[in-house]
Amino acid sequence: MKIFQPMFDKAMRWSRHRHAPLYLGGLSFAESCVLPFPPPDVMLAPMSLAKPSKAWFFAAMTTLLSVLGGLVGYLIGALFFSALEPMLHEYGYWDKYLIAVDAFKLYGPWAVFIAGFSPIPYKIFTLSAGALSMALLPFVLASLVGRGARFFLVAGLMRWGGEKMEHKLKQYVDWLGWLVVAGVVIGIIVYKTVYAS
Repeated sequence: MKIFQPMFDKAMRWSRHRHAPLYLGGLSFAESCVLPFPPPDVMLAPMSLAKPSKAWFFAAMTTLLSVLGGLVGYLIGALFFSALEPMLHEYGYWDKYLIAVDAFKLYGPWAVFIAGFSPIPYKIFTLSAGALSMALLPFVLASLVGRGARFFLVAGLMRWGGEKMEHKLKQYVDWLGWLVVAGVVIGIIVYKTVYAS
């Protein structure tokens, strides 16, 4: 069943829109501090594919606005965590918040770097860093390095692949989509098995 290819085609059309950089900037900022937003990679990758000459610009903009959003998340966590806590429960982020707290205890600023680079929700770590009163300078530096490494890697791969990458992705996007879904399901099962015991 081909459900991912139409989404891919739509993402590629949006990525070529004249206001796409504004949307990317807004998403990059909001994703770092507001709960229900998806990661900016969903726009950065197709935009870098559509306009490879601007891939580094898109990556830099995504990184800077993501870190600025992270600073807002840090402030929200520091100043309004008690008001935010019910939302973490409501949107199913409370367990992730507890994992972030444990990660800070174990790894300190490295936790922010790991969250910035990996698929772990970065927003949870920005809110947690503020709630736990993490030192601001290490937070910003870890965010810049982690987010920058991730977004420049995504943009670089898309720029390097160019049109050939777009055609290959379009050809295999449904297989890749179902693999991601399977990975998420397996991840949830493993997570629940490990943390339920």
